[in-house]
Amino acid sequence: MIRERVRRKPAAVLLALLVLVNAGCQTTKTEQANAAKPSAQPNIVIIMADDLASSELSCYGGKNLTTHHIDALAKEGMQFNNMYASEAMCVPIRASLFTGLYPAKHGSYQNHKGVHENLKSVGHYLGSAGYRVGLTGKDHSTKPATVFPFEIIDGFEKNCVAKTADYTVDGIRNFVTGSKKPFCLFVMSTNPHAPWTVGDPNEFDPEKLVLPAHWVDTKQTRQHFARYLAEVRQLDNEVGDVMKMLKEIGQDKNTMVIFLGEQGPQFPGGKWNLWDHGVKSAMIVRHPGHVKPNTKTNAVTQYEDITPTLVALAGGQPVPGLDGTSFLPVIDGKSQKHRQYAYGIHNNIPEGPAYPIRAITDGRYKLILNLTPEANYHIKYMMNPGAANPTWRTWQEVAKQNPAAKVLTDRIVHRPAVEFYDTQQDPAELKNLAKDPAHAEKVNTMTAALRQWMQQQGDTGADFDKEFARHN
Repeated sequence: MIRERVRRKPAAVLLALLVLVNAGCQTTKTEQANAAKPSAQPNIVIIMADDLASSELSCYGGKNLTTHHIDALAKEGMQFNNMYASEAMCVPIRASLFTGLYPAKHGSYQNHKGVHENLKSVGHYLGSAGYRVGLTGKDHSTKPATVFPFEIIDGFEKNCVAKTADYTVDGIRNFVTGSKKPFCLFVMSTNPHAPWTVGDPNEFDPEKLVLPAHWVDTKQTRQHFARYLAEVRQLDNEVGDVMKMLKEIGQDKNTMVIFLGEQGPQFPGGKWNLWDHGVKSAMIVRHPGHVKPNTKTNAVTQYEDITPTLVALAGGQPVPGLDGTSFLPVIDGKSQKHRQYAYGIHNNIPEGPAYPIRAITDGRYKLILNLTPEANYHIKYMMNPGAANPTWRTWQEVAKQNPAAKVLTDRIVHRPAVEFYDTQQDPAELKNLAKDPAHAEKVNTMTAALRQWMQQQGDTGADFDKEFARHN
């Protein structure tokens, strides 16, 4: 009997192993099938540029390069034509993206100023909804971790002023494939942030580039612009590689992908301003089966609206006290409008001496209040003697002999108390209509709305632009 039991044991073990292997195969097939099914809580990938002149994207009318991968997102999703940054600086606008609050509310209303440490952000809100929330790349506005509880993922360059921006999608691939929960992943590029040492500028002939209408045309400007566009090309390649990774692992269908342009470029009149070259941004939303492909919307939106939208997408209830609201009805095709106005705030310290600016737009008309018009506007990174980017100095040299160039340089330094533009007819914002009687009523209405917003935000105006204690 003992011998018989010994002879049969290997067969029993083999049968048990076959059962286990078969069960494992069935589990794998079940998991694959479940992965292919759309979930009530879609995955989310947000790809954000760094100092992008969104008007250079070919899907937004750019003439200098074809951004193939970003254009593909636009063809497969919805392109927002009136997306605005509330402040044209990296740290404040990223804090707004994550918290759903305007800069005066979250506390980071000057560049490199920390947020209030009692806040919550998208990591808390989506985490409570069952999501894993990760971030790779530029890590501005991720401290303190109690406010920004991201899983930090290796793979993309963190330092926006690094001379290289090598990256790999391996880290985010592992994050995505290893997640048993729905995920929200922020891919934060450092392109095309200065010093513009990434990519191949030889792709572009500086003499053939189409310059923005408010720029002074100099040789150095064209050379630096070619270097800048080389980094826009690198950004587009990053978008392509992220999308390729999602497709390879079968997550491209059940993933909402949002592309964001951040604020404008580090050229005069772009970043650190409230003109559209600084604050008008790109946003493209792709979500197969939910967002109608190849559509465009003129709905006015801001970065503060993104976190409330993600909360709604995850099935959560609106978070009390946020400045932004969900634009899910717009991307679902149920509404053509979102907000009446977008607002802007600029405080110049520590990038230069105090020069506070506030703005309001309805998507067409833009009102700007320069709160200390008697002062001169100055940004140390561009306008100090010996600044790394000589563009501004070459503009000044040309302006000594060229009246048209002098108008463009004076526009930067000396500003009136009130500016008012029809950005539909004058996208470069070169014709100030503030004193035009035909627009007096609109100027008064928008001024009152802007002042009301400032009061609601606790924004005391010029008093906000002063030295602060650094938190990071």
